[in-house]
Order: sequence, then structure tokens, then C-alpha cells
Amino acid sequence: MSTTSDEQAAGQHYLVCGIQDCQKNGQFYCNDCHQPMCEQCKDEHGKSSNNKNHDVVPYRQRKHRLPIEKCKLHPTKNVDIFCKECKTPLCLKCFLTEEHKGHEFDDLEEIYAEKYALWQGQFSKIQKYFLPTSESLKTDIEEDVTEIKNIMENIRTSMKAEAESLKNLIDEVTSEKMEHTQTMEKSLLRLLKSQETTYDDYITYLGEISDTFQEYLPITNQKLLFFENLKIETIPETSKPVPPVFTAGQFNRDDVAKLLGKVNVPNTEPEKRKIQPMEAVSTPMKFTEKQLEQSREKADMKQTLSLSSSVTKVREYSVPDVDNACHVSVDKPGKLWVSDSFKNLVQTDQGCLLQKIQGSGGVSGYHSTTQTGDLIYADRNENVVSKITQDKQITELMKTGDWTPLSVHSSRINGDILVGMTTDEEGKVTRYNKAGKETQNIQRDNQGQELYDYPHYITENINGDICTSDMNKFAVVVVNELGEHRFSYTGLRSDFQPYGICTDVLGHILVCDRGKESIHLLDQDGAFLSFILSKEQCMGYPRGICVDDENNLYVGKFKTSIVAVYRYLQ
Repeated sequence: MSTTSDEQAAGQHYLVCGIQDCQKNGQFYCNDCHQPMCEQCKDEHGKSSNNKNHDVVPYRQRKHRLPIEKCKLHPTKNVDIFCKECKTPLCLKCFLTEEHKGHEFDDLEEIYAEKYALWQGQFSKIQKYFLPTSESLKTDIEEDVTEIKNIMENIRTSMKAEAESLKNLIDEVTSEKMEHTQTMEKSLLRLLKSQETTYDDYITYLGEISDTFQEYLPITNQKLLFFENLKIETIPETSKPVPPVFTAGQFNRDDVAKLLGKVNVPNTEPEKRKIQPMEAVSTPMKFTEKQLEQSREKADMKQTLSLSSSVTKVREYSVPDVDNACHVSVDKPGKLWVSDSFKNLVQTDQGCLLQKIQGSGGVSGYHSTTQTGDLIYADRNENVVSKITQDKQITELMKTGDWTPLSVHSSRINGDILVGMTTDEEGKVTRYNKAGKETQNIQRDNQGQELYDYPHYITENINGDICTSDMNKFAVVVVNELGEHRFSYTGLRSDFQPYGICTDVLGHILVCDRGKESIHLLDQDGAFLSFILSKEQCMGYPRGICVDDENNLYVGKFKTSIVAVYRYLQ
């Protein structure tokens, strides 16, 4: 949801203490007075005898105020009573009429608060269970569509291969039979040639006899008188060859079909898709004992932590070989990676240099530490994202093609890698798993509008929301884990320029504002809570920020090599 400056200012007024001119953080809420209070004003409020029975709760547990509705019978009065007998909402004047005398009544605000909580719970189920589960089932179906298409294509390929194999066998057998006919033909022709030679020899023989006889015919030649009678050899006998006869094969279409394979759907009961039960949604993964212990510690911490009324500077590090601290990634308290705009990326421990590598430079959040202490970083010159392990081994995780990677975040929820990218025309956020395989692309909202232009800092909140600072849109853009747009925060004034961004254990969103050189604190839903640090308090130009496991806020200051550490939770 986009918010205007006026709405945000109103949000700011609503969320700070509402007692007189007090401007401290409104951490509590009086459900009777319907106003936020700081801790000090809450204590003072409870001391008054008029307020001793007021219901004061933490702000997030507040009852939502009954919407104002005017009575139709008494237009100057608000409807705020519910007649249980008549099942009708009433105003105070209606309540006092004879018509409702002796009836039982309820506070309409109480009913509204209960209904609101009920519907909020149902809506939460829709967002956290029904919708994601349905989307997951839809994704399963899409995967099944792809699988079925692949299976059928493989079957068609196999059928073509089998048919081709049968064709090859037919060609092979046909070729053998053709060769056999060639052999038979040669044998028959040799026989006929032999017979032809026999008759040639016999004709020659007859010619010789004829010539001799011709010699004896003249009167002057009396040799004929002295020869015995002429005997002529009989004509040689030959046999007419028997030609081969072709007998056609006896087959039909069914015979061919039998030779080739067939496609059948197995007579098997279809397997029902597994629908994850609602109670399993909150713990979808198996955790180790250590992870469960850490989860319990964080849950206990959430119940005891709250915003401090003041911000305290804890320590300060001067980072060697860094000209301006543009981005900070914390491995563990005191041990951090810091980058500047001049391609310097260094690791320090309590300010002592551990190692230095060449980064891609630029004022962006292009690196992030993992839960195991490794560093994920992007190279915007080569369009690759790499990992450097604790033993200083560098591995390329993925290439981003034509997209320039600007920002990187390693998820503390599941280890996924979130990358903010851009081209000359558009921006997007891509999710990869730990192995570097792309699993999600987030680029447009449900109206088809582009969400990003230049997402140069990125982080993830405790509820799975992906929060990015987009320099060209002058906004913090927040989507849920499904990539659906939740809201865009555009600051309190028109000169809002978001840079470094991080979240804390309470789900707060903290973002550096270059326009006012300050740090804004937002709640999980994008409402402005307060300024954590102003330019004067920072004593510099805040650009890169992150929070460590001990809830310390690290602030990298532009134009300096300083990373300052602050305490803002108590």
C-alpha cells in the first residue's frame, strides 16, 4: 500500500505518545482513552484515580476503535450500544427510551474488538495457510503439467525410435532379400549363357559341315565318292529355366501395431495431493536442538525487548583500507565486512584487518554474511554472485546473465539468497537456494506494474517479507514471501532517498535516508515509528546498516571509515 506524506505524518502522530506534547515512542495504548502512550506517561496515567480501571496494553495488543456511525433516529449521536434483546445497535438516546427498558445491553466497541480480532485471525489464516497452501497446490499442478508434457514427449520419442528401429529392420531384411534375388538372377543368367554357348558351338559345327559339303559339290572334285555317308550330330538339348515366384507376406495393420509398443494408463488409483494441515504451518521444517534453543531464546527476547526511549552509542570502529563505509555485514558481534564505493571490501574483527578482497564498488548492499559465517557477494562488473568461505575459498554460485546484481541478502530463515538486480530499463528481485538455483522472480505487482527500478539494498524481515531500498523509486518496497506487494514506504517528506536497510528481532524495518541523513524506524506493516538517529546524532552520513545477534545497530558512515555501534532496544 502506498502512503502519502500526509497519511504518513498522521501515522507518525498516531504512533508517538499522545499525552500533551510528549513525542516519545508510543509503546503502549489505553483502550479506554484510545491513545498511544510512552512508558513514563503510561505510569502517570495509571496514578490518576479516574484512570485506575483503564485497560492499558502494549501497542500491538490494542483494541481497534469502533468506526464512527451516526444514529439514524438521532443524527447527532454515535451508535455505540448493542441491545441483546432486539439485536440492534443503538445510541445513548435510543438506550434511554421506553422501547428498550429492561433489556440487556453490550458495549458495541467490545463486540467490534472481538469481531475484529476474530476476522483478523481468519484473515491471518488466509494469508499464512489457505492462500500459501492453495498456491503451493497450484504450483504442484503446474509441475505436474510440465511432468506430463515431458512424459508424453518421451513416449512419443520412444515410439518414433521404435518405429525407426522397425523400419531399419525392414530395410535390413529387404536388403538381404534383394541381394538374394540378385544372386538367383546371376545363377539363372549363367545357366542361360551356358546354353547359349552350347548352341553357338553346335551352329559352328553345322557351318563346318556345310562348308565341307560345298567343297565336294563341283564336278571336278571326286572326293565325295570316297567318303562314307555323312552323319550329323543331334541338336543338343537344353532346359528352360524355372523363374522364381514372389509370395507376398501375409500381414495387416494390426500385425504392425502388435510389433510396435502401445501406450496404456495404468489401472492405479490416483494419489491424492497432500494438503498440509493448518497446525503444521507454523513449523514446516524440522529443526535441530540448537535451532530450537535459538528459536526459544529469540521468542523470550521478543517478549522482554522494546524500543528504548533513547539511543546509546556503544562503540566505534575505524575500518582499515576503507574510504567511506557504504555497507556493513555482521558475522558476529565485532566481526564484520565493510565495503566502500572504491571496490574495497574488507573483513575486520574489533577493527583489526583480517582480509581484503576486491569488490564491485558502488554505494549498494552487494554483500551479506550467511548463518555459517561465509560471505555472499555480487560482482556487478561480471554479473556473478560468489561465496567466500571462512577458509578464504572463493566459489562462483550463479551468473545473472544480462541483469546487473546490485544487492544481496542471505536469509536467516532458510538460507536462500535474495538478489536485487537491474538492467537499463527495469529492476527485479530473484531468489536462489543455497546451491545457487533460481527459485523465484519478483518483478511486478498484481496489476502488472513494475515493483522495482534500482533495488540497491535488500533485506528480509522475520515474517518472510522482502524489503528493498529502491533509489530510483525513492521508496522502500516490501513484498511478502510469495512476491506479492504489501506496501511501499516513501518517507515523511518529498526528499526521501532510501539507502541501507535492515530488520531486527521485533520485525522493525530500519532504513537510512540520504535526503535527511537520518535513520527511519518502521513497524512490520510500514508505519513510521520514529527517527532512530538524526544526522547530528550520527555525526556523519549513515549509509549501510545492520543488526547483530545481540541487537546492536551497526551504522556505516559515508565519507568516513567509521562504523558506529548503537543500542536502541532495551
